[in-house]
Amino acid sequence: MNKHLAVLAIALLVPAAGAQAQNPPTVIRVGHFPNITHSQALIGQATGRFEKAMAPEARVDWKIFNAGPSAIEALFAGAIDLTYIGPSPAITGYLRSRGQALRIVAGATSGGAALVVREDSGIRRPEDFHGKRVASPQLGNTQDVALRAWLERQHLTVREKGGDVQVIPIANPDQLTLFLKKEIDGAWAPEPWASRLIREARGRIFLDERELWPGGRFVTAHLIVNTRFLREHRDLVKRWIQAHIELTEWINGNLPEAKRVLNGEIRKETGKALPQAVVDDAFSRLQVTYDPVRTSLVTYAEWAFAAGLLGRTKPDLAGIYDLSMLNEALRARGAQPVP
Repeated sequence: MNKHLAVLAIALLVPAAGAQAQNPPTVIRVGHFPNITHSQALIGQATGRFEKAMAPEARVDWKIFNAGPSAIEALFAGAIDLTYIGPSPAITGYLRSRGQALRIVAGATSGGAALVVREDSGIRRPEDFHGKRVASPQLGNTQDVALRAWLERQHLTVREKGGDVQVIPIANPDQLTLFLKKEIDGAWAPEPWASRLIREARGRIFLDERELWPGGRFVTAHLIVNTRFLREHRDLVKRWIQAHIELTEWINGNLPEAKRVLNGEIRKETGKALPQAVVDDAFSRLQVTYDPVRTSLVTYAEWAFAAGLLGRTKPDLAGIYDLSMLNEALRARGAQPVP
């Protein structure tokens, strides 16, 4: 190459490099909890599956939360774009924003929550909860709503409404500590915390939440997206959902390996891996799925409304779902669309 051609080649490369610098990858900020009910997020993070699906147009910035309400606050603040989350916080966020803030775009987990009591609490029947202290992960989160609704159906009244059952919203790790100190009598907890309460704190399942639902199926976690991000990056959301479906199918088809990878990510995020017995117990009570089990969402909304957590107007959830991308991806794979 002569001198003139070399200069021309450099001149042509400089604008291209400049254009690339002006268009860095989109950052997708994604929330999840270090819970087994968020298996796709944990395994996806551990394996880099979502990063591969998004590259080179986008990169993933993972955010860890303890419970749904705090994740919703982060979504409102513009700090996250997608998050794996339970139904009740999604309902609350949707209603608080008058249907503007979020959409549910896929399911993640069905089942995987239980009311666990201390073996020495003296609780054998529903009426034994009189005067007891029962924990939930956070006020208004999915298990908190389920607990309050169940207590009401048993004609038990929480202390703030003049009754004698004290519901204590407290983070899952602290529930384990209080169980061991005998400062709480029970907890409505998601997995793996329900199994940890049983294995590590002499707990006993009083009620597997699956017993409350038709066919034992109810949404414990699903994937929601910030509507602004959805409008601006629908193509990226669709790619995320496609990877989410692939991960769901891989987990169900490779459960021993999936458990190993998931537990490794839990160790990374919390500083401690779970005993294998806890992991096995937890998976025995849940189903990893991309189906959002949308009929159960309506029931959760009714429970939350009855508990006074959704204001005075009966909730209207008509626009909370956008399952078009999920079903489009399922049809492309020859799979049955979800209702």
